[in-house]
Amino acid sequence: VLFCGDAYRSREPSQTQQREFARRIRRLSDNGTPVFLLIGNHDLPNAIGRATTTEIFDTLAIKNVYVSNRPEIYRIPTNSGTVQIASLPWLRRSGLLSKEETKDLNFDQINQRLQQVLTNIIAANIPKLDPKLPSLLAAHVWVSGAKIGSERLMTIGQEHVLLVSNITYPAFDYIALGHIHKHQVLSHNPPVVYSGSLERLDFSEEEDDKGFYLVEIEPDQKKGEGRVSFDFHQITGRRFLTVNINIEPEDADPTLTVLKAIAEQPDKIRDAIVRLQISLPAECQGQLRDNDIRNAIKEAHYFTIAKDIKRETRLRLGKWTAEEITPLDALKAYLESKKVSPERTKVLLEYGEKLIQEQKAKQG
Repeated sequence: VLFCGDAYRSREPSQTQQREFARRIRRLSDNGTPVFLLIGNHDLPNAIGRATTTEIFDTLAIKNVYVSNRPEIYRIPTNSGTVQIASLPWLRRSGLLSKEETKDLNFDQINQRLQQVLTNIIAANIPKLDPKLPSLLAAHVWVSGAKIGSERLMTIGQEHVLLVSNITYPAFDYIALGHIHKHQVLSHNPPVVYSGSLERLDFSEEEDDKGFYLVEIEPDQKKGEGRVSFDFHQITGRRFLTVNINIEPEDADPTLTVLKAIAEQPDKIRDAIVRLQISLPAECQGQLRDNDIRNAIKEAHYFTIAKDIKRETRLRLGKWTAEEITPLDALKAYLESKKVSPERTKVLLEYGEKLIQEQKAKQG
């Protein structure tokens, strides 16, 4: 089992979360299944020098469990033979570049320097590989071109990013990536694959399929096309569901409209994490019976109700609304807001007044 980082969402998981993860690792270990755990950015402590969240498995020397918190080559025996893994765990920027090296560089220049450092780390391990053995690169890194899910708050200015070409060395049969939650294949020769997270973390991943890849390497074949096959196996993960409901101003019973929308998909709502997003006019807000709505959605594992109140907007020009100001004053306020020069304002107001008078004459 190749696990490419981020065992927990938080860098400081609770004791219960750690216990449940350890139970799964113990189950694999006792079954004789080798487990390779790569350190991800969520596995690192907030303070330098503290233990990572998965380091305990290495400390206790758990049989069949390998933990990588630094770039190394691991040769792991399996029932089908030995496989070798070149590891690239998440490395702190401060550990790769000194303050002296980065003091005069902007974000783009720092990221270019980081990209080169990480590429050099990968390249330095390639001569250490045994060409006779199946070879994998396990990396916890953002690779350019990957589609992101709940990580969309990350920006390239804050994250160091590698190009696909930085990691697609022919020495590797398969490149397993962690860090991005959406499963995807970035290259086929050699395969560059994000397996993604096993669980949906928030509503940005509502439509994402979750699962794992089963990888098979034929060691007797030459490296290249046909030596490696990999298939995605979908699992049933935590379900997120958004129910959008739009209430019209003429709706006589807004609560009934909401209840009907809930009743239309009971199977989807049951045991899911649900958010009701209700858009309604301000005058209908008091007609919603919240208790009835909560009771109707109680089969959800967890739910939230968000109301988007649509209020009638009135255009404001300075201290007036559009209904309270004369056309000439409106033109004057507009010109002032655009900081038009007094001379040009005078000319435009004269023309404006002339046009207004002509319009009034036509209407009269």
